[in-house]
Amino acid sequence: MLTIFRKNSPAFMEVTSGAERNEGFRVALGTRLLEEGLYEELRRQVPVIDAAITKLVRLTGGFNIVCEDKAVEEELRRFFDELPVSISGRSLDTFTQMYLDSLLTYGRAIGEILVSENTRGIAGLYCADCTHYRVRHGNDGIELTYTPTGDRVSLPDQNRLLYTALNPSPKNPSGNSLLRGLPVFGKIITRIFRTVGQNFERAGNVRYAVTYKPSGEGDAQFAKERAQEIARQWSDGMAASKCGSIKDFVAVGDVQIKVIGADGVILDTNVPVRQILEQMVSKLSIPPFMLGLSWSTTERMSSQQADILTSEIDYYRRLLTQVMMRIIRLHCAMRGIDEKVDIVWDNVNLQDEESLARARLYNAQAAEIEERLKGGMA
Repeated sequence: MLTIFRKNSPAFMEVTSGAERNEGFRVALGTRLLEEGLYEELRRQVPVIDAAITKLVRLTGGFNIVCEDKAVEEELRRFFDELPVSISGRSLDTFTQMYLDSLLTYGRAIGEILVSENTRGIAGLYCADCTHYRVRHGNDGIELTYTPTGDRVSLPDQNRLLYTALNPSPKNPSGNSLLRGLPVFGKIITRIFRTVGQNFERAGNVRYAVTYKPSGEGDAQFAKERAQEIARQWSDGMAASKCGSIKDFVAVGDVQIKVIGADGVILDTNVPVRQILEQMVSKLSIPPFMLGLSWSTTERMSSQQADILTSEIDYYRRLLTQVMMRIIRLHCAMRGIDEKVDIVWDNVNLQDEESLARARLYNAQAAEIEERLKGGMA
């Protein structure tokens, strides 16, 4: 099987070599590797971000390959449903999910169309780790560089290379991640939850302060001995409670027992956490209710958020359609299929079905009224 990436795959993860851990985020040394390492750790340590990207990938999927010749359409559908993907995946839909996941996380995605040496047909699809490669346009077309060693990867057939950049700009032509700008908020929110966890750990593991005050000069002479005896008896009573037995603590004199830190006030984290989550939600374009965030929103606001999400999904689908059509056209050319093939995406959800049906009803009613008006004028 002819392949480009597998022979260049590293035996170990060199991206994280010389990595440092700072505030819970593992970052790799180097500007570009640092940024990509932050995005990966951001998804690992902030479940809301990982859930948002996963939902975007799942909502984007769902398509059908259509063709005028139904026999050819059935053949294409069967072929791409059984097409091997990477190591254990199968079907073109699986490849698009992996491809889009990389595209959203790192701002770019790299794939390869595997060709069989025997049949000279498509034998599978491979989604490469884009953090190991750099793509740029050279004099001979696309140039692929293996990042850990800096070696240039040989491309015998550039038509087999699949590459997509998300939101490219003149400064960053290789694309920008959907998570760009979020690492600083992820660092703050993980620090907040880590502090809350430490506070509750201290609350669950209570420490006591036992204070003995001598009442007179006679007690003051033996204050040290009595304090040591009180400490010993208190320690014995606490040790016995761990074994399930109860011992009463009896003391004579002015003895005060307080819980260390009981007077401390735990800060209210609702406001800062919500403000940070609002920034994340606005960047990810996911309605809060889809992430389990019970914020007070009206139905109209939820509908507007759903419209924004639909427009985002349409944008991702346009990017994926270009990649999928390249794969399908190459397969048709290798098989000698001369038919017009298209991709029809499923509607995002049932709400879209209802909206489309209502729009068709309104258009039909408007057309009927226009016909009546034209007939009356005639």
